[in-house]
Amino acid sequence: MSNHICALLSKWQSEPDLEWVLATIIETDGSSYRKAGAMMLINSLGQYHGLLSGGCLEADIMLQARKCLASGNSKIIKYDMRDDEDIAWQLGIGCGGMVQILLQPIQAQNGFLSLNELKQKLEAGETVYYQQSLTTAAPENKVLTQEQWQTQFAATGKQEQAYFVSEQKPLVRLAVFGGGVDAQPLVAMAATLGWQVTLFDSRTGYAKDHYFPSIAQIERSGYETLDRQVLDAFDATVLMNHNMKMDAASLKLAFSSHTKFVGLLGPRHRTEKVLAEAGLTHSDINKPFASPIGLNVGGELPESIALSILSQIHAFLYDRDARVLAEYDY
Repeated sequence: MSNHICALLSKWQSEPDLEWVLATIIETDGSSYRKAGAMMLINSLGQYHGLLSGGCLEADIMLQARKCLASGNSKIIKYDMRDDEDIAWQLGIGCGGMVQILLQPIQAQNGFLSLNELKQKLEAGETVYYQQSLTTAAPENKVLTQEQWQTQFAATGKQEQAYFVSEQKPLVRLAVFGGGVDAQPLVAMAATLGWQVTLFDSRTGYAKDHYFPSIAQIERSGYETLDRQVLDAFDATVLMNHNMKMDAASLKLAFSSHTKFVGLLGPRHRTEKVLAEAGLTHSDINKPFASPIGLNVGGELPESIALSILSQIHAFLYDRDARVLAEYDY
């Protein structure tokens, strides 16, 4: 299961008879596995969904969550590997920094922390701001639009100390044109990331349902019949039809839409032929376009190519340069 908040909330909604606690990182200092805004859900059976650390803090977080459920009040806990008196130091766990976590019981009397509204907004493709009360009394969480948060922030000049506010982004939406064998690992990896994938392929022998069990939607209409707006909601579009005419039709469709990123499989000389087939020139490229798509990670297997493609898209969407994190090169 994905660790995206939408997936966690789906699990919560599927088991309404259990008692639940929302755990949120509200502050970090130094090294930490995850940063402020990361969330985890814990239920009365002692199960947790999501991660706030690499697994080293979760056992104690669950213990504290039980106390939170027993009292019915919120609770703030702190793990500090910099302090040799702290439990995290004594147990030899953590990444060496400080992590502060807010625990909130999810109950009808506190409006279920507005989590139903949060999930609804995110599934509609909206980026929102989730405001969480830091008081130990009954929490009053709110879901704010970007405009509401900007107005509130502009009025105060800073985040109010009584609340913690985190930006929550919707699931990444990926369009894949071409349902061949090499699309299978791409789609499977994207699903593992928690991305929503729609597969497009009108050919009879392609995009078989049993080869793509993680996909909720497969579009089998001819590309020429598709309206350009069909791609407007997608964050990225990958073209891997292995067919010149189909690549040209889908490329033309992608460039006329509001999809943020387009990538085409195949060498550059083939891209020139696809552009010509589509009646396009380089001046018609109006958005980030990768051809050939993918990072130079090595490997020739379809799985390696899929990893390469998704890595480039991931770096683009999160505005990263895809360099190694270490201070040295291999």
